[in-house]
Amino acid sequence: MRPVFAVVLVLGFLAGLGAQTRPDALREYRNGNYEQAVSICTREITDNPRNLESHVVICWSLIKLERYQEAQRYAQDGLGLSRYDPRIVEILGEVHYFQGRNAEALRLFQEYINLAPEGGRVDTVYYYMGEIYIRLGRYRHADIALSTAVHYLPGNAQWWTRLAYARENANELNAAVSAYEQALSLNSQLSDARRGLDRARQGLSSR
Repeated sequence: MRPVFAVVLVLGFLAGLGAQTRPDALREYRNGNYEQAVSICTREITDNPRNLESHVVICWSLIKLERYQEAQRYAQDGLGLSRYDPRIVEILGEVHYFQGRNAEALRLFQEYINLAPEGGRVDTVYYYMGEIYIRLGRYRHADIALSTAVHYLPGNAQWWTRLAYARENANELNAAVSAYEQALSLNSQLSDARRGLDRARQGLSSR
């Protein structure tokens, strides 16, 4: 083997080894190591303030840690880098949702749907919208949003329970019974769904 070629091979191997051991914030986030993901992203943003991917992952991690003010700051910075990135728009919607700013959260969630109607977070966005409408007492709107959420994620028993609750409060008791039954078919241990089903059935029997 020629010496120069051997050196190239060794350097290539070392470069590959370095790439393998480089901290991966997204991997840490997916593994539930949110503090570690924040630390990695913080360093990456310090090195390159225009790194949009680091802004996205740090925001996701900060939301999981319930550090909403910090998440909002990084999301606003991310919006300055890419005004119509649907991930950043959705993140800001979540930040407002968790802090009880319903109108602003709804506006941002609707913007996300317009930007990415089949986006990776569209099921969760419709769920959050449904929860906001329940907060506001707009139960028919909640029914529409939560019906859409379970359309995208039909195996989520908790979402079916919340859909049933919205229907129950909209006095759509037959539909509420169906949704509660669906929730219990997915998770028979859900006490909220069991109690809700009993209430809805009693409401029907008293008519």
